[in-house]
Amino acid sequence: MIRQLWQRYQRECSVALTYLILLLILAIATPSFYEGNEFRAILVSSAPILVAAVGMTLVILARQIDISIGSQFSVCAVTAGLLARAGVPMPLVALGTLLTGAALGALNGALVAGLELPSIVVTLATLVILRQGLRWGREGELVRDLPADFQWFGLGQGAGQWLVVVLALVIFIAFAWGLRHLAAGRAIYATGSDPQAAWLTGIRPRRVVFSVFLVMGALTGLAALLSAVRFPQVDPKNGEGLELQVIAAVVVGGVAVSGGRGTLVGPLLGVALLGTIRSALVFLDAELKWGVGPHWEKAIQGGIILVAVASDALQWRRKRDVVVSVASR
Repeated sequence: MIRQLWQRYQRECSVALTYLILLLILAIATPSFYEGNEFRAILVSSAPILVAAVGMTLVILARQIDISIGSQFSVCAVTAGLLARAGVPMPLVALGTLLTGAALGALNGALVAGLELPSIVVTLATLVILRQGLRWGREGELVRDLPADFQWFGLGQGAGQWLVVVLALVIFIAFAWGLRHLAAGRAIYATGSDPQAAWLTGIRPRRVVFSVFLVMGALTGLAALLSAVRFPQVDPKNGEGLELQVIAAVVVGGVAVSGGRGTLVGPLLGVALLGTIRSALVFLDAELKWGVGPHWEKAIQGGIILVAVASDALQWRRKRDVVVSVASR
């Protein structure tokens, strides 16, 4: 029983063990990491990443990829700021931000599912188009003069921080339960495992692919809102590099890039690990003078993606060799 659970959740257990080792290293090398409110800051800053990672998990489970998430995030954040500055009530600001994200996700979904274009090509194109369009429209200018009820939803920093974290956890729990217990969740796994076999069982893979891009867009809009309310101004560059961080968190958590395999627990651990690494680099550099600053974060994320993809490829080859060996007997 224990061996079967280990084999099934090996990646998740490995990430959890790595996270514990990192915390132990920080306790020994820089005890100041555990002083103050560092963990609360990590929780708050990681909450929008978790929401975005939930959406990315759905897309990768369906055997697709979306590298335009950073540009979508930036557009949605600016949309939230502009709506709030125009005097729109916060509930409508939230609705407008989610609808903006859903529209951008639907565009990707229509091109991928409707025209059967490769998702990496489509989302690379929309990444550039959205980023350059936002750069042309805003010229790098922050969205300022936001109303008082925008930052932390008008609740103050303490209550606002916990609201951001709770909303992210509610989204995570809801989608984790849905993937496990709802027919829609099983359809996503089936589409990612074998689209043709899924179609023979009555599932419409194109509809599933379109839906996961749509949902991911809406979740990206929510993530952008949760991130934007943390600051008194909205920076249109906040989403740059987000795609690397989110994809790294998802694949390091055991979601196979080939689709059809993985859970949301893995991305949760991946988000926690990467969020802690970002802060750990600052503390370790200040304490040990290694010269390893936060600019190494993206290099670490890229390395994580490479190791995770290589691990999936090796595991797939082992399974293939076992099948070939059994069939040849």
